[in-house]
Amino acid sequence: MSRAGVARERAPLGRRRPLAQLGVADGDRRGGARRATGEAGRLRTRWRRGAADGGGRRANGSTRGFRGRAGVSRGGGGDVGLREAPTALRGALGFLSRLPVGRTERAWEAFRTAPWTLPVAGLLLGALVAVPVAVTLATPAPAVTVALVYVLAVVGLTGINHFDGVADLGDAVVVHGDAERRREVMGDTALGVGGTLALALVLAALALGAVGLAALPLLTAAGLVVAAEVAAKLAMATLVTLGSPAHDGFGAAVADETPPRGLFVPFALALPAAVLTLPSLAAVAALASAVAVALALLWWARRRLDGLTGDVIGAANEFARAAALHAGLLVWHAGLASPVGPGEVVGWTLS
Repeated sequence: MSRAGVARERAPLGRRRPLAQLGVADGDRRGGARRATGEAGRLRTRWRRGAADGGGRRANGSTRGFRGRAGVSRGGGGDVGLREAPTALRGALGFLSRLPVGRTERAWEAFRTAPWTLPVAGLLLGALVAVPVAVTLATPAPAVTVALVYVLAVVGLTGINHFDGVADLGDAVVVHGDAERRREVMGDTALGVGGTLALALVLAALALGAVGLAALPLLTAAGLVVAAEVAAKLAMATLVTLGSPAHDGFGAAVADETPPRGLFVPFALALPAAVLTLPSLAAVAALASAVAVALALLWWARRRLDGLTGDVIGAANEFARAAALHAGLLVWHAGLASPVGPGEVVGWTLS
């Protein structure tokens, strides 16, 4: 199928920025021609500089990068020693947010073999997002204002990096063809109808979920915000540990280094977020929904793309965050609660 045919079927509505403006080298094939190896140098340079659009770590697709050095072993998230743990966490924050943590090749290498950093970074980012939301909830502001503050806080802190993955995934879903053709469509910089619809639905789900936060007690709402961010990162960790890459790129850079047993540590580190809304089980539902989203995306990617891509991993972050908010709100309104409060849980954990 020619690229012209693909373009006609996708009915492009607009154009995204050229690759050179998006921040990092792309490891994906562009029409079957481009290879990851020729782009690794540019990724290293732009990772160090940092990009204005969410941290400077990719070119096209939500989270694509480069395969990295061949000497890194396939570990389970435990290969990074204690000395490298802060470096790995800094790499995660540099990849997931716009925080000025300093982006170095060493941090990237440490991060991509340490999926445990994802929920930890989610906890930190969620706490930062929860602050302006809690302040707004403490005022007589209407629910729509709370939603606006939440969306602005999320986008301002984490950038639009993974939203591009949502758009690419949406375009791939509506295109008919084999896995190679779908990956080709995901690599195209044109924004099609499917991508536009996917972006609109995700943003609407996020905003409407944030409107629901206004009905919750302040501490419960803040706890759910943090839990939703942890859940989003747990979804990413689930994909990179259980999935296999479809091609060279970000998917290969992380999924090749993290076998299924590597999910245990990220899962254990995400569990403390479950107590943030106790006695309500809203946070528990948020985490569970994120895992369900990740498993659904993994199933789809294996069937339709022959494996993971950076776009799928990045889109999982956005889908899981929105799903976590709504799952938490549903459980809270249903009145589902734990028989013990957070104090008892902490006491039992420390005993």
